[in-house]
Amino acid sequence: MRSDAVRKGMQQAPHRSLFHALGMTKEEMERPLVGIVSSYNEIVPGHINLDKIVNAVKMGVAMAGGTPVVFPAIAVCDGIAMGHSGMKYSLVTRDLIADSTEAMAMAHQFDALVMVPNCDKNVPGLLMAAARINVPTIFVSGGPMLAGKVRGEKRSLSSMFEAVGAYSAGTMTEEDVEEFENHVCPTCGSCSGMYTANSMNCLTEVLGMGLKGNGTIPAVYSQRIKLAKQAGMQVMELYRKNICPKDIMTKDAILNALTVDMALGCSTNSMLHLPAIAHEIGWDFDIAFANKISEKTPNLCHLAPAGYTYMEDLNEAGGVYAVMNELKKKDLLNLDCITVTGKTVGENISNCINKNPEVIRPVENPYSKTGGLAVLTGNLAPDGGVVKRSAVCEEMMVHEGPARVFDCEEDAISAIKSGEIKAGDVVVIRYEGPKGGPGMREMLNPTSAIAGMGLGSSVALITDGRFSGASRGASIGHISPEAAVGGPIALVHEGDSIRIDIPNNRLELLVSHEELEQRRIKWKPKEPKVTTGYLARYAAMVTSGNRGAVLEITK
Repeated sequence: MRSDAVRKGMQQAPHRSLFHALGMTKEEMERPLVGIVSSYNEIVPGHINLDKIVNAVKMGVAMAGGTPVVFPAIAVCDGIAMGHSGMKYSLVTRDLIADSTEAMAMAHQFDALVMVPNCDKNVPGLLMAAARINVPTIFVSGGPMLAGKVRGEKRSLSSMFEAVGAYSAGTMTEEDVEEFENHVCPTCGSCSGMYTANSMNCLTEVLGMGLKGNGTIPAVYSQRIKLAKQAGMQVMELYRKNICPKDIMTKDAILNALTVDMALGCSTNSMLHLPAIAHEIGWDFDIAFANKISEKTPNLCHLAPAGYTYMEDLNEAGGVYAVMNELKKKDLLNLDCITVTGKTVGENISNCINKNPEVIRPVENPYSKTGGLAVLTGNLAPDGGVVKRSAVCEEMMVHEGPARVFDCEEDAISAIKSGEIKAGDVVVIRYEGPKGGPGMREMLNPTSAIAGMGLGSSVALITDGRFSGASRGASIGHISPEAAVGGPIALVHEGDSIRIDIPNNRLELLVSHEELEQRRIKWKPKEPKVTTGYLARYAAMVTSGNRGAVLEITK
């Protein structure tokens, strides 16, 4: 056993004395040591129930012959961090989570791991750590929140942000907003639409690192507790068979995840996290490759914010495996990839039928013949920008308009809410990228304000920052290179014409090459917004959005 390094032999007698100090029996010390990474805290709604999930996992591990030992991982609530300086600390936690989990697992020589995450950066951070540590590992999330109900209609967190925009536009009263506030988030769990947390939990199933239902069983269902017990038992099977994350998270598995991402219409943030996970297995993932996948992958789901169905509906319709079984009909998945079940993808999804063609469209009748995400390139984004195509209305798929330029999110929100943004405009928010932010803030507040003020079908937004999975509309993020390193987005002037052509994957600044070169000569870098602490170190090491904002040592 790997843990023999801390528990067996005379040289380890001091180590054993410390295990005795924990109250561990001789019998427990003779069993495989299973680390359970608990993301429980009392500030994130998706994590407030994880103590119950962890207890169920511990029971499963113990029933199957292992010794469970819990240690923590941090997690930020993106909704609470949204729209202020706290959002600079969201994406950056992904790497803190990966690093600290790696440190704990390696320092204590666990034989196997069970990861218990739920929200946005927590899931990819632990997937990255799993690849690095590479001992038998399984994931079980805390599950999604149930949809709220306002006046008889299902609602979610994105509805709440848009209600604030509607209030600013004068189309909602304070009492209306309060009604939304009290009802859109009715239970614990990750917010109820196909936002980033649920996107990544669903893709964990596709990658083969979580059991069936990991992404879709609601947090408040008893079935979620059963799933946690099953995960605890199954990690012991992985241990006995020595099936490790790098056996499961292969290049083919990541391509499967990208394919299902397109069918589900996942958050644009998956285009940060899949490249980062790929980086951990030694694959340099080029986001432009996503368009090749998208060209042949039908979009089968329009979950909120793209439509009016929610995670609970996807669960009842058959879940992620049912979506995969639809894609199997077009031979779009590698069915031979091994998974934490010990079986292949093909074995897992066989007989997983689509129970509701209104929630999961059959491949013969998709929402569109192409996938939910697109990567746009052009002279404004030479290394790419990402848009959730499935959440863009038809009239904005091709758009040309004047640039309204802002060097931070706050200035853009102020202009939107004060009525300065007009139909046809293209809002440009820059110096919010991985380095420039630093931390690549999400832009749910401006996108929601645009939608709430009735401009969602006439105003576009582009940024070197990123968008919440709850954002919808012609919102194009991850513009690379970012403004802070002199990318073309830094050269845009107020009133310049910008052309967006999503069907042809193009994003162009309609300014001559000669003029752009003159502007480039005059451009000077801005002073860093943060010069001390973790954010300063992060800014010094982080790569661009098109590379997944991974950290690299500068040579």
